[in-house]
Amino acid sequence: MDNGSRWRTIDIVVASVIAVAFGVIFWAWNLVWSATEPAFAFFPPAQALIYGIWLVPAVLGGLVIRKPGASLYCELVAAILSALLGSQWASITIVQGLLQGVGAELAFAAFRYRSFRLPAAVLAGALTGLSAAIFDFVYWNKAYDLDSYRLPYALLTIVSATIVAGVGGWALTRSLANTGVLDRFPAGRERAAI
Repeated sequence: MDNGSRWRTIDIVVASVIAVAFGVIFWAWNLVWSATEPAFAFFPPAQALIYGIWLVPAVLGGLVIRKPGASLYCELVAAILSALLGSQWASITIVQGLLQGVGAELAFAAFRYRSFRLPAAVLAGALTGLSAAIFDFVYWNKAYDLDSYRLPYALLTIVSATIVAGVGGWALTRSLANTGVLDRFPAGRERAAI
């Protein structure tokens, strides 16, 4: 591993802060998910449109830290914290976090950890959404009808992840960089150069 890939202490601290913050957000979002089920009674797979929140740390962590493993670390630690805080889905959320983190990690790896612009963020969002959709397809949704539930749910999960986690994660990174809190990271230095 070259020095550019080696994690600094500040990388670990900031990735942990992202993960912990989103672990708490996940806990709250779990409650929102349950509370909004009746609102989607007209077409239950449409609830997947709000899925993307659970995938933001995978994209955000990769965009901020910009090192192999950052997406996986942020999503997995957030999922672990969510489970520890009492997720209604219990410890299976840890497996989901692992797989979702891998999805985003594959996107940044496809760019060889050299591009962190909007296209990379969108791909990271889409692939973390795809990994989430695959897990849900075979684990949570296996008893539902393929055409009327499972396929629309999977597609809407990917759409939500692409927009909320991908584009949203990219916008959040830019917003954080503009405040100066990321000045010790390439994302912050890019802001300074503009």
